[in-house]
Amino acid sequence: MRRPPSSVLHPPSSVLRIDQHPILTFENSGPVGFFFEGRPMTGRKGETIAAALAANGIRLFRHAEKTGRPRGFFCAVGKCASCLMVVDGKPNTMVCMEPLREGVKVERQSGRGKLPK
Repeated sequence: MRRPPSSVLHPPSSVLRIDQHPILTFENSGPVGFFFEGRPMTGRKGETIAAALAANGIRLFRHAEKTGRPRGFFCAVGKCASCLMVVDGKPNTMVCMEPLREGVKVERQSGRGKLPK
């Protein structure tokens, strides 16, 4: 069985970027540098942290407390809690609603709002 080409498995960020949404609007202007678990990444001015993470190929935002199932970018309107992450040291931040800022530090959190070790 042949594997699909690398471009299918890991598409460029332009394919992953959310440019249109039925409720949210994105300015789609200028690069913004931020950090995800210590790794430098780039997003766009006016998009949310979740949208920037998705554009950088980050799909796993957290694990459900009870089941341990993976959670990622789901509703994009702050209703589902799938996107709770630690932003600049503050746990339980809904990154689907949090605007991306230059230099912001984003990390996954474990358990019920516990900070990562």
